[in-house]
Amino acid sequence: MRYLYVDAYSGVSGDMLLGALLDANLAAADLRRALAGMPVEGYALEVRRERKGGLAATRATVRLDEGAAQPPRHLSEIERIISAADLPGRAAEWALAVFRRLAEAEAKVHGTSPEKVHFHEVGAVDAIVDIVGVCAGLALLGVERLTSSPLPMGSGYVETAHGRLPVPVPAVVELLRGIPTRPCEEEGELTTPTGAAILVTLAEGFGPMPSMVTEAVGYGAGLREGKRVPNCLRVVLGRLCDEGDEAEADTVWLLETNVDDATGETLGAASGALLAAGALDVWLVPATMKKGRPGVVLACLAQEGALGAVEDAMFRETTTFGVRRRRVQRSKLAREHVTVQTRYGAVRVKVGRRGGEVTTALPEYEDCRRRAEACGVAFREVYEAALAAYRARP
Repeated sequence: MRYLYVDAYSGVSGDMLLGALLDANLAAADLRRALAGMPVEGYALEVRRERKGGLAATRATVRLDEGAAQPPRHLSEIERIISAADLPGRAAEWALAVFRRLAEAEAKVHGTSPEKVHFHEVGAVDAIVDIVGVCAGLALLGVERLTSSPLPMGSGYVETAHGRLPVPVPAVVELLRGIPTRPCEEEGELTTPTGAAILVTLAEGFGPMPSMVTEAVGYGAGLREGKRVPNCLRVVLGRLCDEGDEAEADTVWLLETNVDDATGETLGAASGALLAAGALDVWLVPATMKKGRPGVVLACLAQEGALGAVEDAMFRETTTFGVRRRRVQRSKLAREHVTVQTRYGAVRVKVGRRGGEVTTALPEYEDCRRRAEACGVAFREVYEAALAAYRARP
């Protein structure tokens, strides 16, 4: 499985992403053939090498034909353009999702619906080429997973079709709800709506680069000149370490709060609500609070996309006045389910592997509970029978 890490140390835009993919061995001829299937005319994709602050990078620029009309477009028109194209892999699906996400953000900040949004900068042909080009490039490179560094916001003002707006522009702020960002000493618009929409839609998470085996590195040049760091976007293409052994790793959020005035029933209901909101795991730890009061620490793990909903549930279901949260990295066993036959019926066994070797095998609780109830026997009898059946497999 091919993995791409986006290092947006100096920001991100659609053309920087496209340039970085081309620099990471995406063939320009293949990209142009993919883009040629779109019913869009009046432009040319120019690819050239540049130096940015001492770094060699690739710049991708959409040159509009002189006199060619490029009117603002609604979302429905852009969706027709993408759907009509013969794009590789899941490129069309990804591009449609990116534009939908972008339309929702624009609609929110301008007080309208996604279908009524008049795309100006983001609906022009260059943005269509950037978004569709990045999605097609990912498909052509065989990328199946993508994560990114936290995004820098920039500062100052920028002139847009809606007038002079503060940086980061409102659409970027809306797109990055719940997404980690970071400060940057560079001035100007570092993260654009197009770049933010692509990463927020396609990236599995935002954090440090994981352990990986690098196959290619690409630098995409931006338009401005960086004052403190080269204005480039870096991508690292390869595979995760231990991928061949099916080992996994990810980054999730740890949320926790101290509670000293809740009943056991309340805490049980809160645990269930957190799981329903998308928490990966929930646990309670006894604690001695200030003034010697007994209490508990309610904690859970959540992925980036569920962070807001899980935190809301924690506030709603408890009496807490504050929730602590931080990002943590996990190493996980590669998992699969094996169904075994017992005298009580079929039971699934969850098998964990590391380095290609089975390290643990545990019968699924719910399967054992249902079989025990149906057969009128003790839970442990079904559990032991399932474990014995798994161990007896050839």
